[in-house]
Amino acid sequence: MRAMVLRRVGEPLVMERRPDPEPGPGQVLLDVAACAVCRTDLHVCDGDLPDVPVPVIPGHEIVGRVVATGAGVNIAAGTRLGVPWLGHTCGQCRYCRDGNENLCDNARFTGYQIDGGYATAVLADHRYAFPIPDEYSDIEAAPLLCAGLIGYRSLVMAGDARRLGIYGFGAAAHIVAQVAVHQAREVYAFTRAGDEAAQRFAMRLGAVWAGPSTEWPEVELDAAILFAPVGALVPAALRAVRKGGIVVCGGIHMSDIPAFPYEILWGERQVRSVANLTRRDAVEFLELAPQVPVRTHVESFPLDQANSALNRLREGRLEGAAVLRP
Repeated sequence: MRAMVLRRVGEPLVMERRPDPEPGPGQVLLDVAACAVCRTDLHVCDGDLPDVPVPVIPGHEIVGRVVATGAGVNIAAGTRLGVPWLGHTCGQCRYCRDGNENLCDNARFTGYQIDGGYATAVLADHRYAFPIPDEYSDIEAAPLLCAGLIGYRSLVMAGDARRLGIYGFGAAAHIVAQVAVHQAREVYAFTRAGDEAAQRFAMRLGAVWAGPSTEWPEVELDAAILFAPVGALVPAALRAVRKGGIVVCGGIHMSDIPAFPYEILWGERQVRSVANLTRRDAVEFLELAPQVPVRTHVESFPLDQANSALNRLREGRLEGAAVLRP
């Protein structure tokens, strides 16, 4: 197999050739067809997340086909599966028992503690891999596995908000916006100052307003979702939502939130964070996506151009999502 490997945090990925892995009990070996590039991959590669176990293969929005299975797995060869961020939980702690496996203290994550999909082959626990709807090609489906799933969980946390602000209009936002419009919500898109391309993109997807995050429309939002990992946007979003409104922080990493006056939190406003995903999120969203229907906007890159794709994401020069193909 070929793989783009993170050997040192903060340095470019390196192409390596490795023996194909053998599936152990409960595992499937997938021939990778596509793997989307996520901002969380940047956080892994740049060392924003703790204790990155280098060397590691990034990537957790994987679409592939089963080529071999380990003991206890009854999945036919050729079956197409998607592998997301959540790769393992203990199943025994209070969070797992209460249906909050995304909070498991012993969870392991694909492309972080488990080698991921920036490769031609990948191993996965079959319990954490999901059938992909037939309506999507491999490349179209890949962003659904994190941008879609985390976006969906964030949208659920936003409650029944009719006026929804989305800060940071990248891969997750472009999927969530489509679901929100399908649900008859008004979408207000907040982008980097001067990013007129992202604003036009948001409007094409059904937003009723798009502008820089330093401004807001002359309406009170019911809720806001922050995908941009910028702590300063939290008080900005609190100022934009009505009393009783909700601000959802949808990323796994964010810069420090600056001090802000209590008055913009007062009035029973809420700030919530999204941590990972559950398998239930995956089942629900992958059933919903074709009904909307969600259409992912992707730009594909050969596997050996993973560093270029990561840099394009870092610089905000992507419309929708980047996807690697072997």
